[in-house]
Amino acid sequence: MSRYLLTRRLCVSLIVFSLLVTAPLASAATPEARISESVETLQEMAGEPDAKTMAALLSKAKGVAIFPSVLKAGIFLGGKYGEGLVIRRDQVDGTWYGPSFVTMKGVSYGLQFGVQSTALVLVINNEKGMESFQGTQRVTLGGDIGVAAGPVGRQAGASTDVDLGAAIYSYSISKGIFAGFSLEGAVIETDTNANQAYWRSPLAPGQILKMEANDERMGVLLKELEQLIAFGD
Repeated sequence: MSRYLLTRRLCVSLIVFSLLVTAPLASAATPEARISESVETLQEMAGEPDAKTMAALLSKAKGVAIFPSVLKAGIFLGGKYGEGLVIRRDQVDGTWYGPSFVTMKGVSYGLQFGVQSTALVLVINNEKGMESFQGTQRVTLGGDIGVAAGPVGRQAGASTDVDLGAAIYSYSISKGIFAGFSLEGAVIETDTNANQAYWRSPLAPGQILKMEANDERMGVLLKELEQLIAFGD
């Protein structure tokens, strides 16, 4: 390949990555829109045959993160960007806390072309996983905290097929296909602006995730989560 073509492809890749990362920042979804889109994500996933496994894990989870749309684009150099929210669950009484709003970013290399949008649900399995969203502004999946593609179907009981010790299980749905999803290397950061807009106060994630989610704006989302949990019992 000539130096000209290589340089051209690199420039195109950088432009795609720049648009992927910076464009969403200029037109970020409002907190209310993010909540509404999270409801739609759960409803879509709940209709899938393998969703019962995810629902069963949710019933024992410490919390959940939902990203209604993670946009992935690339021409050799690839990137991903998505906006979502995190809520915490008290397993003793079933009370939900939050939401704390977050963004997801990532870079990937190799043979990749095109643009794809994927909805993600991250089931937070243990206290270590939940604490990673409470005590820091930035979490690297697979680095700061363990993450594995969530088990589906027969994988649910097969310890040789999935990492049963992961702090977080990730599930995705894209083009009607529901499956576990690998997120190694993705970075989740606190969305300070969205938290400020929702809570009307500059609260840290640790403070937010100790505040009961009793705002009427969260009512439909919590109802959908409880229905999904009941489905998994």
